[in-house]
Amino acid sequence: MKKIFLLFITVFFMQNFMAQTTYILCGKLLDTKSGEIATKKTIIVKENKIYKVMDGYVSPKSVTAITIDLKDKVVMAGLIDFHVHIEQEFDRNTRLNSYVLNEADVAFNSVGFAKTTLLNGFTTVRDLGGSGVNISIRNAINAGKIPGPRVFTAGKSLATTGGHADPTNGSSRKLIGNPGPKEGVVNSVDDAKKAVRQRYKNGADCIKITATGGVLSVAKSGDNPQFTIEEIKAICKTANDYGMYVAAHAHGDEGMRRAIIGGVKTIEHGTYMSSETMELMKKHDAYLVPTITAGKEVEEKAKIPGFYPDIVVPKALAVGPQIQDTFAKAYKKGVGIAFGTDAGVFKHGNNGKEFGFMVEAGMPAMEAIQSATITNAMLLKMENEIGQIQSGFFADIIAVDEDPTKNIATMEKVVFVMKNGKVYKDEK
Repeated sequence: MKKIFLLFITVFFMQNFMAQTTYILCGKLLDTKSGEIATKKTIIVKENKIYKVMDGYVSPKSVTAITIDLKDKVVMAGLIDFHVHIEQEFDRNTRLNSYVLNEADVAFNSVGFAKTTLLNGFTTVRDLGGSGVNISIRNAINAGKIPGPRVFTAGKSLATTGGHADPTNGSSRKLIGNPGPKEGVVNSVDDAKKAVRQRYKNGADCIKITATGGVLSVAKSGDNPQFTIEEIKAICKTANDYGMYVAAHAHGDEGMRRAIIGGVKTIEHGTYMSSETMELMKKHDAYLVPTITAGKEVEEKAKIPGFYPDIVVPKALAVGPQIQDTFAKAYKKGVGIAFGTDAGVFKHGNNGKEFGFMVEAGMPAMEAIQSATITNAMLLKMENEIGQIQSGFFADIIAVDEDPTKNIATMEKVVFVMKNGKVYKDEK
């Protein structure tokens, strides 16, 4: 009889442990869908999902349930950054690192970057280009081996020979070689198809192309078009066949125009975008990912002697100040905006600064937050799973000290982070 009783008790506690219930008492709850802020709400979390949102402060009925008191905080859905580089954090040694670091070194560094990103409130990110280690980082996070945000990654970006994501730019002639589709370098329609299929084979979630020159690549132009329309169309069509969409790094207007006509879904940076191209984006339902923080950062670092190679400095000084102004024009014109920062070009964890720059440029705080939640969730086709505090959604929940509609800077100091029902940060 004693054994039966002990077995019953064991099963009871195991069942309750497996179905852990958490009650989060919210002083204020920001509804990303309606744009309203409610008071005195209770979020009930079961395992990794939001079970129910209730009015008032509700006390748990079960003795095994956990209560988290956030009565003096503003609670909202976990944030989504649509443009990060989880493998790196740019510094003076970044170019050298590509020759001296092993994949294992890159992976170990990425563990820290991923954790920092999560602890600053970004429970989901889109990684837009690295060596391919980013795919392994995603898998390790999904398997629960390391803490980090939910990652959707492009693996290795696609470029043309000498283009912004050609991995051999700046190398000696002994090392420059002739990389092709396997390495992410495209020079024809056939190459384009093969490169996309290789990314699919490698395990990428989406495709990223460098439609124009870039600021930090060791090449003269930062804005010239680098793909033909035919190549872009081949990339987008092949990506669509494999259930993937295409993001395009682009600073120059002609490269953006080709990318949009070719079928890309998001334009990253958009520095020199014309009014005509903004209208084209609206027509084709393409979204701008502004990355203002990165623009500010590269301009600042370009003023430090020796921080960047000489060929990079004039590009950084020209592009940096322009990105925020272009964002302001695009927003006022009605272009769709998807929140993205380019973290990795600057220090991971500072992603929240982007909100302040967006508001400074004229976007209301609530809309900036919506761009980092419901908009990005929709673009990921996860609008019924993340980006909102709703029944049945993943329990990705964060909190800040103040009302961000009154003080947007509070988004830079996230004090509570839950992802998939697990608490990773609670400063109380």
